[in-house]
Formats: sequence, C-alpha cells, structure tokens
Amino acid sequence: MSKSSFGCEVLYQHATLPARVTRVTTPHGTFETPVFMPVGTRAGVNNMTPQELVAAGSQIILGGNTYHMLCAPGMDVIEKAGGMHRFMGWHGPMLTDSGGFQVFSLSKNKEICTIDEEGAHFTLPGSNRLIHMTPEMSLETQKIIGADIIMAFDQCTPDACTHDEVRHIMTRTHRWLGQSVRYHQQYPTSRYGSPQALFGIVQGGVYQDLRRESAAFVASMNTDGIAIGGETVGFDMPATVDVIRWVREFLPEDKPRYTMGVGMSPQDLLDVVAEGIDMFDCVAPTRNARHGALYCGQLVPDGSWLRFASEHEGERIQIKKACFANDMSPIMPGCSCSTCSRYSRSFLHHLFKQKSNLFTALASIHNIHVLHDVCAKMRALIKSNNRRDHDFN
Repeated sequence: MSKSSFGCEVLYQHATLPARVTRVTTPHGTFETPVFMPVGTRAGVNNMTPQELVAAGSQIILGGNTYHMLCAPGMDVIEKAGGMHRFMGWHGPMLTDSGGFQVFSLSKNKEICTIDEEGAHFTLPGSNRLIHMTPEMSLETQKIIGADIIMAFDQCTPDACTHDEVRHIMTRTHRWLGQSVRYHQQYPTSRYGSPQALFGIVQGGVYQDLRRESAAFVASMNTDGIAIGGETVGFDMPATVDVIRWVREFLPEDKPRYTMGVGMSPQDLLDVVAEGIDMFDCVAPTRNARHGALYCGQLVPDGSWLRFASEHEGERIQIKKACFANDMSPIMPGCSCSTCSRYSRSFLHHLFKQKSNLFTALASIHNIHVLHDVCAKMRALIKSNNRRDHDFN
C-alpha cells in the first residue's frame, strides 16, 4: 500500500457552471470527482460485497461510523483486524464519519444523550458504559478505524433552531474544530501509520449570515477538505442549493467539497455538482432498495447541464405494484448494471413478494450503479465542456 499523502487536483472546469472534475489522491488509491460514496455505517454497505461495489462503479465508500463502531464490534476488534479496510475487505479509499450526526439524533432524547461544551455524553446500547465523546476521542476512534478521510467532530444543526441557538451551536462546532485540528497535527496518521486527511464541517443552519461566517472560519483552519453539514442538507434540496451558493466563494479551489447526506435521488447529485460540489454520500440507495423503490429514468440534456428525467414519483418505481408482475423489461431501460442485464421487473417483483434476500442484493446493485453512472456521465460532460483557459476563479 502506498503511503502517499492526500492531495486534490482540479482537472477540468465546466465552461459555464461551477461543476468540475478533480482527482483526489489517498494512501489507498485515487478517485475522480464528482463521486457518490455508498454508506457502510456498520462496517458494510447493506446487501453488497466489496467486489459488487467495485463492479457497480464505487471508487470510495463511507466505511464505518464512529458511534456505531464503538457500539459494535468495538475498537479492540477493529484494531486487532488492522483497521476497517482489512476488517471489511474494502481496499480502496475510505471516508468515515465523526459520529456527530448520530449524537444529533440521540440528543433528541435527553435520557439517552446530552451535549455540553466539552462533547456528548451517552451510554452504549446493551451496556452500562458511559461514553463522553469529545473531539479528541472522535478523532482517536477514527484513527483506529483507519479511514483515509476523517471528519472533525461537530454538532449537527436542527432546522428548527432560532438564529441565537444556531450561532451557539456553530460557535461550539468551531471550537471543536480547533481541538480536532490540534489533535490531528499531533497525531497525523492512523493507528497503522497511514496518513489521514481531516475535513472540517460548515454549520450555520438555514441562516445565510451564519453559513458564510462558518464557511470562512472552516476555510481559515486549513483542513484538507471542507464538508457542508446540517439537518437541511440533503433533505431539502432547494435549501441545500441555497446553502452551497451562500458559501461557495469561501471554499478553496484546491480542496474537495463534500455535501453530507446528499443522494436521495439521482437528480440531487446533478443539482449539487452544478454548484461546484465534488463528493456526497447517502444511505437512500440501499434503503430504497430494501423497500422495493428502484431508480428509473434517463439523463437528458438540460441547457449546458443534465437532468434525470423520470415519469415515476421520486424517480423510482415501486416494484411491489401488480403492474410489474408480468413486465419482462429491465428495471431501467438502457441501464448496464448486472441486475438490469440479467433480470426482469417481473422476476424482481416475484422476489420482493417472496421477501427474498436475493431481491435486496439485486435491487441495491441497481440503485448504487445508477448513482455511479450519473456521476460518470457528469464527469464526461464536464470534460467535454472544459473551460479551456483553466481560469478557475
């Protein structure tokens, strides 16, 4: 395994849009953006092996969440395995999450989790062990996980908060970022000696002034990349686009830009990449697959960009519907995934009705492939519409 350091190079810039193609270098290989990252929160992408992920087009995954890895199997097991790459059998680039979003979710019940200026306090499920998650502990855990890209511990901002509440949360997150940066400077490698890249996270809720203030602060900390977080990102796409536009001028050109939780539908990827975003992740493709919701549509030109055109609600078919019982066509005409290449809607309808585990595997392969294919076609379009003078300002 190469011990090369982290780097990001802008290769192509769309002639009229902020959309771009970059090459990101990590110790476990390189990947080109725009890139979707399948989510393996509990050390595995649901219903897909690493080999199937590669075949579907995966370049990098979100492999293991700090909170969930503490719950099970625990850091002793991960360290004994030699890190998450070896534990789950994924040998390419990997990003991991700090646990901040899970703390946000748990903190809705004060009996389970509380947050103070130092961090979060919670009890692991099935245990009496009290965890005090500080920025330093989050990073220490991520260094045992051993991902190539690790995230600063933050407090995810609920949309319903007032301006004063959001400012308080943002200020706390900025202080935690400072602690994370200092810890990472002291311990820049994983537990296994591999360099790791640290990303800071922009918060600020739905308030333009706070988002811009947060973006300026995070950029000033000189982290290896910048993520945009918060409850609204990925769930409210018009608001997500607004947030990106508010902060874009503060995002360094030579660092990856990551919107956390974007990928509920193929169109969502098109919307954020058009605004200059490079990376995104979401559990929706595999979650939708489990529930029989399969992406179906086609990419069509939309001015100088692309649109995912679909006649189906949410850009997906509901395979349980009786109309698919005798439909011998593939899930999505023109799709080159291994599921569409071999199986019909009728067969998948049958498997879903039988509650077959095979259905969830085949459906997940399709949904993940569709998002990767959208990214590949965006990269191709940007390359063919490259700004020739390379003026990236």
